[in-house]
Amino acid sequence: MKMILLRHAEALGNVDELAYTRIPDHALPLTAKGRQEALAVAPEIARLLDGARPAVYVSPYLRTRETLRLLDVEASCERLVQEPRLREQDWGNLQDPAEQAVQKARRNEFGHFFYRLPFGESGADVDDRVAAFLSDLRLRDERHPETVLIVSHGLTLRLLCRRLFGWSIELFESLSNPGTCEYRVLEEQDGKWSLDRPFAQWRNSPDGETQL
Repeated sequence: MKMILLRHAEALGNVDELAYTRIPDHALPLTAKGRQEALAVAPEIARLLDGARPAVYVSPYLRTRETLRLLDVEASCERLVQEPRLREQDWGNLQDPAEQAVQKARRNEFGHFFYRLPFGESGADVDDRVAAFLSDLRLRDERHPETVLIVSHGLTLRLLCRRLFGWSIELFESLSNPGTCEYRVLEEQDGKWSLDRPFAQWRNSPDGETQL
């Protein structure tokens, strides 16, 4: 199996944190720059698909669906599924900027994986739903395409890799999200997964573990 993981293009919440106070996270649209990012990466995604008719799984959030639409691959998909388990970490409903600043500071101190947001999820919750998605993917029927395109969110994609590669929590927390419209390619051979290039690492993993 070949799996292409793509983070959505730049969205309003990436450039204006106050947008979360008036627009639900799931409804934040792409910016003009984000639309250009998606159009720019489209030929590269087409090259990676190499004529295959993929199974495409997309987070149901607006910014991921808009990114996918601009890739212009939907007509050549074997199947297209809006997959809620690939959504962004839930921070609650409309957000209060002062409270969110407090929560981000506490999350940084406590650790991104285990800290549970008061009205949302912990990273561990996202990890659980990603694990359930991967379990279903492993049980795919013989008609399921061998090439998979996933359009999702930075933290969700890092946790998907953590599950596939068995990374420790410490290594996961030392890695940065991919940039907007940045992708990774994973390939499976003889039951082992490989990653085309590592995630940026903002600090050394305390246990010395590496990605590859």
